[in-house]
Amino acid sequence: MKKRFYDEKENKYRFYVAQDQLFIDLNLIQFGWEHCDSLHSYGPAVRNHFLFHYVIDGKGTLDTSGKTFTITKGQGFLLCPGQTSMYAADEDDPWYYAWIEFDGMQARQMMTLAGMSESQPVYTPVDSSDMEIEKLLLKIVEEAEKSPIRLVGMAMILIDRIVETSKTRIHEEKKKLRDFYMREAINFIDGNYMRDISVEEIADSSGLNRSYFSRIFKDTFGESPQRFLLKYRMYKASELLKNTKMPVAEVGASVGYDNQLHFSRAFRNIFGISPKNYRDNHRLSQK
Repeated sequence: MKKRFYDEKENKYRFYVAQDQLFIDLNLIQFGWEHCDSLHSYGPAVRNHFLFHYVIDGKGTLDTSGKTFTITKGQGFLLCPGQTSMYAADEDDPWYYAWIEFDGMQARQMMTLAGMSESQPVYTPVDSSDMEIEKLLLKIVEEAEKSPIRLVGMAMILIDRIVETSKTRIHEEKKKLRDFYMREAINFIDGNYMRDISVEEIADSSGLNRSYFSRIFKDTFGESPQRFLLKYRMYKASELLKNTKMPVAEVGASVGYDNQLHFSRAFRNIFGISPKNYRDNHRLSQK
């Protein structure tokens, strides 16, 4: 289910906010485009998710981390969770941009592969004549009423294209060993999240000591192994709440929580509401 916002009179903007469509690896929050007025600005503000803007025409500036970046046609910029920023359209040549806001277990890693981060927020393509990023972003907005699976699939293709075309891309030989360790960790979590597993066990599955494992895990995914495991379990629980009639206690046990109270607290920590209210809200959104 999505909320739509658009300027019907002048056709200056259009965007959609996704509601209650949760996936593990990649999760769409909102997406759209806007023809900005001269000096139109946003911020200073802190983002809760990853937000990527791509400049289709015109130019503007991004202020973040004590630096100012000029972003022009064919470039883009990334804002990361917790990052304070302000961006503004140029006075004489205001930008027209499209954007996508997202999160998910793989979001940090995908942006890292593109060589983008809080300290390096600018996307510059290897080939300035490449129009694929623009086409994909506008296509997502155009097909906003399609199924969530289709939209997330299109977003995956978009992000893959960003990685493939970024001048700051991290090449395979630099990340192979770290990727191997992280794949082993994720495979272990996926196969054991329903048990009461510890960070030491996850590190052991990768053949690393806890300290080093925790460091490279956070570098890769942007959060600690404990937080990642908690979110992974709660996303799995959310799917069971939406798609089955299992009692809440049984859902909790299925994701490693024998105590229903502890499960409810953990679920509220991630989603802000109780498991019961989450299930009720989802049923209402489907009517």
